[in-house]
Amino acid sequence: MMNFSHIALNCRDIDATEQFYTKFFGFARARNIPLGDGARITFLRHGDMLLELFSAEGDRADGEGDGPHAAGIRHIAFQVDSLDATLDSFGGQIPVTLGPLDFTAFIPNWRTAWLRDPDGNVVEVSQGYVDEAAS
Repeated sequence: MMNFSHIALNCRDIDATEQFYTKFFGFARARNIPLGDGARITFLRHGDMLLELFSAEGDRADGEGDGPHAAGIRHIAFQVDSLDATLDSFGGQIPVTLGPLDFTAFIPNWRTAWLRDPDGNVVEVSQGYVDEAAS
């Protein structure tokens, strides 16, 4: 058996990143591991999904649009019932960096917007995605 475990993020400020994902995306601290000299690893949980937060050792080049196009994490995505209601619930505290875009030509009711977390990681919020019917 194999299950997806987590996504690890290097953070400029672990506290700011933790606050972002707990406040806007419903995560809660699952574990904090002190490493000495103020360093730590913090795990955040939302259902079966975990984010593992590390202190960044430098900056990376940010991508445009929906995320970097070089190897690595392009974006982190969350599926919601209503894109508009979710964006409204953020109260303008997270600027939309791209979208909302309508992908109804591909999947009925599929709409997406992109935001950035405190470390510049692209966060996609999407409604309406469904898998293809099995053939």
